[in-house]
Amino acid sequence: MKGVLPLTSVEELDKLDAHSNEGEGVLIYKHSTRCFISTMAERRLKDWDTGVLPIYYLDLLRYRDVSNEVSRRYGIQHQSPQLLWIKGGKCVEHTSHHGVSSEEIMDWMSHA
Repeated sequence: MKGVLPLTSVEELDKLDAHSNEGEGVLIYKHSTRCFISTMAERRLKDWDTGVLPIYYLDLLRYRDVSNEVSRRYGIQHQSPQLLWIKGGKCVEHTSHHGVSSEEIMDWMSHA
């Protein structure tokens, strides 16, 4: 994925929330490096134009505490892989597994 921002600490979530107040918000992509479905989802996002919505990448195995805080903060049950659209500090859309794709993002934005 081009121009992806790493999400590696709980403190960075406050910055992410502030960033989500700009433009159309931001995306969080939760990825498991041990999961085949995550690998496929990452390929489906590979060509996403991050100029539209920035993507924060979370390696949920390496940063489990951050993944847990994402679930708690946004009220979304943990899945892997998972894609969340954060706007104004709130999760406005989310999907997981085979739903993670640039097409899904475009669909969300067309209905926003």
